[in-house]
Amino acid sequence: MKKITILGSTGSIGINTLSIIQKNPNLFKVIALVANKNVTVMLHQCELFTPDWVAMRDEKSANILRKQIKRKKIKTQVLSGEKDICYLAALKETDQVVAAIVGMAALLPILSAIYAGKTILLANKESLITCGSLFMKALLSSGARILPIDSEHNAIFQVLPLEMQKNIGVSSLKLYGVEHILLTGSGGPFYNFSVSDLSCVTPHQACSHPNWSMGKKISVDSATMMNKGLEYVEARWLFNASKSEIKILIHPESVVHSMVQYCDGSLLAQLSVPDIKISISYAMSWPYRIDTKVNFLNFAKIKNLSFFEPDFVQFPCLKLAIDAFSDSQAAMIVLNAANEIAVSAFLNNQITFTQIYEVNINTLTSSFFSEPNCIEDVLEIDRQSRILAKNKILTY
Repeated sequence: MKKITILGSTGSIGINTLSIIQKNPNLFKVIALVANKNVTVMLHQCELFTPDWVAMRDEKSANILRKQIKRKKIKTQVLSGEKDICYLAALKETDQVVAAIVGMAALLPILSAIYAGKTILLANKESLITCGSLFMKALLSSGARILPIDSEHNAIFQVLPLEMQKNIGVSSLKLYGVEHILLTGSGGPFYNFSVSDLSCVTPHQACSHPNWSMGKKISVDSATMMNKGLEYVEARWLFNASKSEIKILIHPESVVHSMVQYCDGSLLAQLSVPDIKISISYAMSWPYRIDTKVNFLNFAKIKNLSFFEPDFVQFPCLKLAIDAFSDSQAAMIVLNAANEIAVSAFLNNQITFTQIYEVNINTLTSSFFSEPNCIEDVLEIDRQSRILAKNKILTY
């Protein structure tokens, strides 16, 4: 039985992970759950799974949860704050840590799990986008392991040789006969829009993803294709890939979640219905598989599978992320921070859809940071970049 800590248990990834645990109580046991403020959902999770520990980032929410847990006579200890969250991420008795906290708040807890030598089921993008170099060095020295949960990276992971899976982040693709990785993306709702049409896009339109049910921020990132740019960066770190070893393809049907081209001409792909439980369950049960109760693909009903290369003029945010990664780690921290501020401004009707790119590139080109040497440097670059991006938005 694998003992699991979930960082971000009240979000989509956390809830789906717990649904898998609930269906497989003989395989998994919840040791600790971590969330921010959602007391209602966390209380329900404590009733269902009776974890040994719970931590809420927000102190007030933790106090409310303590009272409710005591009233219901649930034997779960409630902690609070970042220090306690880092403590739970490194619990000795935990086998796997699901890293599903959104944003920069996940960095220190994930680093704690790495130093503790845990197997980390990674769903947080910012950890590799902003700290790829630091985290990969820490992984090598600690003996920790990362298993990707995001559908595209998990798809790549599934079709790589087992020895590469065991040494993710350090194995040579060439050594195992991998010619290149094909990272697929739906293209969001606007892949067939003209550049002029994109300037009129509304927040409601941008949040209406054709295939996946996601939060507002990631839906907008999918619409600008920044999300695919950030996934490109993650893939570079996860699979130790050079620029020439990763290609991006638009695949509107979201059936082929990514592919690996081998040197002998073989092309291996992972196909499934778009359901994140498939990725989560494979990471949880790796190197084996378990029944997820997810619907199987019905090829008789699939009318078309189409693929085409992305248009960088139509989606400049994608190219911006690729170029920023080639530039420096500091540039990626700036871009990630600027993009979060820009997307928030767009959702609040402060800027237009196409101005997201303008805020991003203007923030990048007006920032001058040295490469980060520690997590504190990363957080400081992130802080200053957010201020810079907000000031750029004030000029619109």
